[in-house]
Amino acid sequence: MVWSRMRDEAQTPEEGEDERLLARIAAGEQPALVRLIDRHGRGLRLFATRYLGNPDDAEDVVQDVFVAVWKRAGRFDPARGRATTWLYRITANRCVDLRRWRALRAFIGLDEVAETLRASSVDADSRLSARQELAAVREGLARLPERQRMALLLRAVADLDVPAIAEVMGTSTGSVEQLLVRARRTLRQLTAGGRKNEQEEGMT
Repeated sequence: MVWSRMRDEAQTPEEGEDERLLARIAAGEQPALVRLIDRHGRGLRLFATRYLGNPDDAEDVVQDVFVAVWKRAGRFDPARGRATTWLYRITANRCVDLRRWRALRAFIGLDEVAETLRASSVDADSRLSARQELAAVREGLARLPERQRMALLLRAVADLDVPAIAEVMGTSTGSVEQLLVRARRTLRQLTAGGRKNEQEEGMT
């Protein structure tokens, strides 16, 4: 009984450190963020790597997680759960978002852009160009007609087949197929247009 109580008392400060660190981060203390990264960065990277199957993607996810922690630490509520759980929930959500984006990117034919981003041998200009291309796709999605955007996201992100999409949207399979063709063509044109504009700007 005495040993059990001593063990619990010894664990409490360690278990509460994450909560204290988040409170300090919310107050703008950068050393507290560094300490939190030291405590959990490796575990979060391992989790993300095993989920995504790519260490480079996992590194990007974890960096994004800690940027979010820096901005949102004040929103953490210890009454709703442990800090560790909160960190892993953010990481899991980022992993899911990345997988959805990768599915969308593959569906519209931008796998070569992904390879450019992952290749360690490309120069900084190439990486910047690839990221700009992905940004153009995101912007293009927002500019698509509503029904084209809905059909494309249901197919590429939700992974529904054409009959299921037709049922969701209350239309025919033929209409869905046309929506998907138009959405893909529009996004490709927008992406190609972005590359052309960048090249023209570079020549002026």
